[in-house]
Amino acid sequence: MARKSMDAVALLKADHRKVETLFEQFDKAHGAERKTELVTQICAELCVHTMIEEEIFYPACQAKVEDEDVVDESYVEHDSAKVLVAELVESGPDDEFFDAKVSVLSEEIRHHVKEEEKRGEGLFAQAKKAGLDLEALGERLMARKQELMEQIESQGLPSIETRSFTGHRLEQGKPVESGAEPAG
Repeated sequence: MARKSMDAVALLKADHRKVETLFEQFDKAHGAERKTELVTQICAELCVHTMIEEEIFYPACQAKVEDEDVVDESYVEHDSAKVLVAELVESGPDDEFFDAKVSVLSEEIRHHVKEEEKRGEGLFAQAKKAGLDLEALGERLMARKQELMEQIESQGLPSIETRSFTGHRLEQGKPVESGAEPAG
C-alpha cells in the first residue's frame, strides 16, 4: 500500500510524537528486556530523524529562514543527543546511569522539539514563512527515512557522527560512589 504524502513539517512532527510516546513508555517500563527494547527503538528513531533533518531539512532552511542561528543551534542540540544515544547503544539497563541517560536524553529531545515547533519563530514556522516547498521536502524526507529504516533493519544502526562537536579528548573518571565523602 502506498504511503500518503506528507509535508516536511507534518512528517517531522509525527516523528516527534512517536519518540515522545516511546519515552513515556520507557518511563513506565519494568524489566531489563522491555527497557532495552524501548531504548533500541528510541535510538533508531532518533538516528533516522536526525539524519533526515541534517541531510535534507536543515540545508533547505539554511540561508532561507529569518534566523539562521536556529539551524546552527539545531545541529548542536542533535550532537548533544547523539552523545547520549551512543552511550545508550553501548550499554544496557543494568549499567550505572542508564536510566539517568534516558531521562536526560528525553529532556534534551523535549527541549529541541519545543524549539523547532515554537509558534511563529521556531524553525518549522520560519520554514513555512520562507516559502519552502514543504511538500517536495516531505517526499524527499520520507524517501530517505524509508531507506534508512531498511538499512537499520538489515545492518543495524549506522555509526553516529557529530557535525558540530570537534576535537575533544575526554577522559573517563570513576563515578562517584554513593555515600562517599566529598573530596577536599
